[in-house]
Amino acid sequence: MGMLDGKVALVTGAGSGIGRATALRFAREGARVIVADIAEGDTRSEIERAGGVAMFAQCDVSNPEQVRKAVEDTVGRFGQLDIVVANAGINGVWAPIEELEPEEWDKTLNVNLKGTYLTLHFAVPHLKERKSGSIIIVSSVNGNRTFSTAGSTAYSASKAGQVAIMKMQALELGRHRIRVNAVCPGAIHTHIEQSTKKHDTDKIGLDLIFPKGSPAINGGEGEPDDVADVCLFLASELSRHVSGVEIYVDGGQSLMR
Repeated sequence: MGMLDGKVALVTGAGSGIGRATALRFAREGARVIVADIAEGDTRSEIERAGGVAMFAQCDVSNPEQVRKAVEDTVGRFGQLDIVVANAGINGVWAPIEELEPEEWDKTLNVNLKGTYLTLHFAVPHLKERKSGSIIIVSSVNGNRTFSTAGSTAYSASKAGQVAIMKMQALELGRHRIRVNAVCPGAIHTHIEQSTKKHDTDKIGLDLIFPKGSPAINGGEGEPDDVADVCLFLASELSRHVSGVEIYVDGGQSLMR
């Protein structure tokens, strides 16, 4: 018997990285999973090959209509929604504040912060109907515990905003037995860095060097599965009395910053 048997989970940004690992983990525990992303990838097919149930929903989380449709298609097919993982996000452009263009700021905030708002905006009514649920927001150590990533002002602002949304909603939704939490990963091995654009970040001078290496677990570096397992805890009944908290998944690395 799986930890999420009978549950329906919507995971945004599930085509790769942390979202993909979380979708696969949930499916192994019996959840029916909606793989929401801009492009399909192989997450849905991998779940189905393993005997699970999944549906792909094409979804740019900064687009209200696409988010609304993803949620409505989920409920239309499965008749319910129990777990929401607001994971989709980008690093965007990292640059000195005077070089960061308004449209670059807008893109990062639209995907990371507005996308989180839209996901909850359309999903919460269905969780209220179920009179229970778990919302998990994938934030970051950046903007919450560390501020030493040169040029990441827009990214850090969006990630701090996500934690603020989480805490507000934990209080607002508690009476409906809906739990809201966040995971804050550190250095996780995904491909998100490949799409990060950096302009003159070396001029800022925030690089930190630990001469004897990092004392954190595995040097502070982790895998998507490490975050997925924490998401499973927050989605399951094991965390039935946990709401309004951010969990740092970084091996303790951010304690040194």
